[in-house]
Amino acid sequence: MLTHLKKFTVQLLTGANVATVLLMLLVGYSDRIYPATHPLVSIVGMTFPFFLAVNMVFLLMWLLLKWTRAWIPVVGYLLAYVPISIYMPLHPSQQVPEGAIKLLSYNVCAYSGNSKYDEGFETIRDYLFQQQPDIVCLQEDCDSWRRIVFKDYKKCFAYNDTMTLVNTEKCFNCLGIHTRFPILRRERIHYESLNNGSAAWWLNVDGDTVIVVNNHFESCHLNEHDRSQYRQILRGEMVGDSARTESKLLMIKLAEANAKRCVQIDAVRRYIQDHLRYPIIVCGDFNDNPISYSRRTMSKGLRDCFVETGRGLGLSYNQKAFLLRIDHIFCTPDIEPYNCQVDEKMDASDHNPIICWLKIGGNH
Repeated sequence: MLTHLKKFTVQLLTGANVATVLLMLLVGYSDRIYPATHPLVSIVGMTFPFFLAVNMVFLLMWLLLKWTRAWIPVVGYLLAYVPISIYMPLHPSQQVPEGAIKLLSYNVCAYSGNSKYDEGFETIRDYLFQQQPDIVCLQEDCDSWRRIVFKDYKKCFAYNDTMTLVNTEKCFNCLGIHTRFPILRRERIHYESLNNGSAAWWLNVDGDTVIVVNNHFESCHLNEHDRSQYRQILRGEMVGDSARTESKLLMIKLAEANAKRCVQIDAVRRYIQDHLRYPIIVCGDFNDNPISYSRRTMSKGLRDCFVETGRGLGLSYNQKAFLLRIDHIFCTPDIEPYNCQVDEKMDASDHNPIICWLKIGGNH
């Protein structure tokens, strides 16, 4: 009787592990799904780390109880190598060559993302001055319309510009660029959005014309109540019908944002495709995780700097229960990226800055 029970348990666990591996693969490759057509299905990429963790539990369990079954989770990880390497690349540190430029992208949350800092702008300004990047791309750069802010930034960056995306009674949002390179011109990349947007700045980088595309793609529009409810669900403080209702509402909001965002991503991709004769850097707040249509589509023909040179999870959104890498940097193949990283120590906003060194080759 005991032998039959043990055999049944092993078979049951084997089936559960196989099911976990299959779901992990389906979720890992879900970035092929077009969100405008299948909005709800397109958000499953956010669950990828959950299946990675469950598969690891199975691996440890098999090693302790029946090591001959450990091949199941191992094969699962091998089959999921591509999404794993995207979600959590493990590259060693690289030697940055002479002449590489340092780019920093940062959603500063209108310089008020962390209430523990009484002087949000000054904290972020001092951080940028300390980092000494050659190009800074900011999202929600909503204080830079004040000339006094430009005056401060000019102490470190010779050229400063912002583009207002929206300025209404309910919302004010800007994109900003602060750089030591001359700004030749700028243009907004047009797509439909109430609060977000993308813009291209053309820079003279040591004689090369380089296009820097700064993006703030569609937000998920989760208010503080939504975030609070989500945390309660994770902690098990909300169960039953309430948990199901709140979960559905959250999924609908995320799905709607995905459906809007994919159209915006496609618009920026078309702009890039039309200007490939120039070196192009694409960065910003994508509001989407690494296993997503947004990241995958932007990486077509471009280099994902964190995936190619980064290490670890690179959690750029730092709110509890929402730890994700939603800020990204891409570049054209004629640019070599080095040591792309997220500075998780800088917490003056609800995002962490993402930084990369870029070696631009060729004259254009």
